[in-house]
Amino acid sequence: MVNSLSNLISSDTESGLEMQCLPLPHTSAHVDLQILDGGSFTANESKVVEGAKDKEHCVPDWAFFVKDHESGRQLLWDYGLSEDKEEFTPFVQQNLFGELRPCSPPKSVAQQIVERNALALDELGTIIFSHAHWDHCRPFWKDFSRATAFFGPGTFEHCQPGHLKDPSAQWDGRIFDVPAGLEKCQELQGPWVPFGPFEHAMDFFGNGSFWVIQAPGHMPGNLIAAARLSTGIWVIMAGDCCHARQIYEGLGDFAVFTLPGGHKACLQADIPAAKDTLKRIKAFEGAYGAKVCLAHDATWMLHGSTDETLISFVSEAVREAFQSALSIGEKQ
Repeated sequence: MVNSLSNLISSDTESGLEMQCLPLPHTSAHVDLQILDGGSFTANESKVVEGAKDKEHCVPDWAFFVKDHESGRQLLWDYGLSEDKEEFTPFVQQNLFGELRPCSPPKSVAQQIVERNALALDELGTIIFSHAHWDHCRPFWKDFSRATAFFGPGTFEHCQPGHLKDPSAQWDGRIFDVPAGLEKCQELQGPWVPFGPFEHAMDFFGNGSFWVIQAPGHMPGNLIAAARLSTGIWVIMAGDCCHARQIYEGLGDFAVFTLPGGHKACLQADIPAAKDTLKRIKAFEGAYGAKVCLAHDATWMLHGSTDETLISFVSEAVREAFQSALSIGEKQ
């Protein structure tokens, strides 16, 4: 989750050029979308936004349930947090839990799927992890015994060895080290084609309703998705392309901070690539009127928000809980 600047990659981007959006393929296909409560954790603003105060606030950890209306195929996008700390690696428990204080949701992501969709857990066949960090990805087969999980290209190379072969690794060896995990997981193979302003996108259901998009910057294998609703509106599930709405809106920059050992670090592994990805998301939003949902942002749930599209995807109980928490945070 935290990337040492010694590992940051320099990349040539189009950051100084205006993004060009290709026309989107014509389709009437669409998905039904639900935003699920994946829990929350505490973030320090000074490690998120450059120049921000040393102030903590609670952030959500959204997961998504997606159903293609035409075929009936369903998938889970990201998995949220577990109340069982043993589902996280020793690295995460020892290095991140103390500062971030993760809190699992009142009802697990699996429970929410069952209750909102009358779906048996063994009926869910597909999980897509936006990336391999602990707050999005963990062993899933206890809940979804028949599911196959998919990662973005380059994930396996980056995340091996996991903690079973290297106890100091942050990556989960139950997924990346042993045949039992690797047999349940794959990297997406495409085909990858241009889509709007994005260079590498995959038409996941084959009918234009849901596009999985390579989104460089946060870590190798990072993915976002574009979901088309019945209204024709597109929703970008933007994951960890940035961790604060003000960065996305151009009101702040990625923070660079100092780790206890003296090394400089950032939440984005490749800052130039991350900025390029944000520019492409903004180009898509501007060209097609898309809604953008970041994995750890709930500002669209603030009282008085006019974003009825995103709000409509959240259950009433989750909406009330987060609006209450946000109201408390605004007063502090």
